[in-house]
Amino acid sequence: MRFLHQSDLVFLIKFIRLFRERFHFVLVSRFSHYCLYLQLEDCRSGMYPPKGPTFKGNVTWYTVDLDLPPSERWTHCNCNLSFLYFCTFILCVSLGEITLFNIFYEVFTVCTSIVAEDFNGNIYHARNLDFGLFMGWDRQNKTWTLTEKLKPLVVNVNFQRGNKTVFKSTNFAGYVGILTGIRPGEFSLTMNERFNFDGGYVGILEWILGWRDGMWMGFLTRKVLENATSYEDAKDQLSLTKLLAPAYFILGGNRTGQGCVITRTRINTLDIWELDMKLGRWYVLETNYDHWEKPMIFDDRRTPAMKCMNQTTQANISLASIYDVLSTKPVLNKLTTYTSLMEVSTGSLESYIRDCPNPCTPW
Repeated sequence: MRFLHQSDLVFLIKFIRLFRERFHFVLVSRFSHYCLYLQLEDCRSGMYPPKGPTFKGNVTWYTVDLDLPPSERWTHCNCNLSFLYFCTFILCVSLGEITLFNIFYEVFTVCTSIVAEDFNGNIYHARNLDFGLFMGWDRQNKTWTLTEKLKPLVVNVNFQRGNKTVFKSTNFAGYVGILTGIRPGEFSLTMNERFNFDGGYVGILEWILGWRDGMWMGFLTRKVLENATSYEDAKDQLSLTKLLAPAYFILGGNRTGQGCVITRTRINTLDIWELDMKLGRWYVLETNYDHWEKPMIFDDRRTPAMKCMNQTTQANISLASIYDVLSTKPVLNKLTTYTSLMEVSTGSLESYIRDCPNPCTPW
């Protein structure tokens, strides 16, 4: 694997310095904005099928043949808006910028993921992908600049080998890892960032300096989706592989009790929090904080999400009712780019571009 060119390395270092300088100012200003909307709204209902002002459109599907060389896998795609964005992106940016584009998802992904089991043992897995935090605030439209620019880049991909589906994912065009994916009949997988002092910056700097024993989170999830043969196999790989950044891996299966949140440091696994019907734990829900700790007061999406899940009850849980939960502010917020719904037993993956009309929390 080649090292980055010196100019690319300088680009990355300048970005990290700029981010650190702006972080405190932006955090304070956005916190003040957030305080205007601390009152939680009632749990949404009847939001599915997606419609209304929070729904911006369906995500386009592409098929990628894994038997082809990587350079040939996208040549057959129709040049619609998403693919044109992708082509422009690939042609007009440097290696450093492409690397930075992929690094973003290792350290800036703010999400909500849920795995739930109904009374019949059906497992449902859903997530909001929130992205673009501190990447520029559009004062006029009250939106995150990067979040809005990324929405046209969201694509669904059916990865095939021998004309048979290996796994499906919802991706940003140009990103080579996987944040949301399903291996039909076996397992579903989402990844959430874990805020920690020993965070992704440490692993990324080690990687830049040539210490390559840790794996990129997005590359690990892609490897697991492509090669793991069962829910248990996927859980083992996600638990044991050394990473560049701490993370939460949220895993769903197709049998009763198969759902968990794997809490990872860069080196090891701190906890595996699993569905347990005997304990009445019919769902697990993860945002960006350890489930045994309280979330930050200015970023508590967990409490309203759990309130809505408990109000729904296990008897009424379904992909449609989970979509309602993920459509309730502040679980749905200005950073929310898309919502995905997955069911392993049927192999279904549905993803929808989202919007959060004002008044809406910035995160």
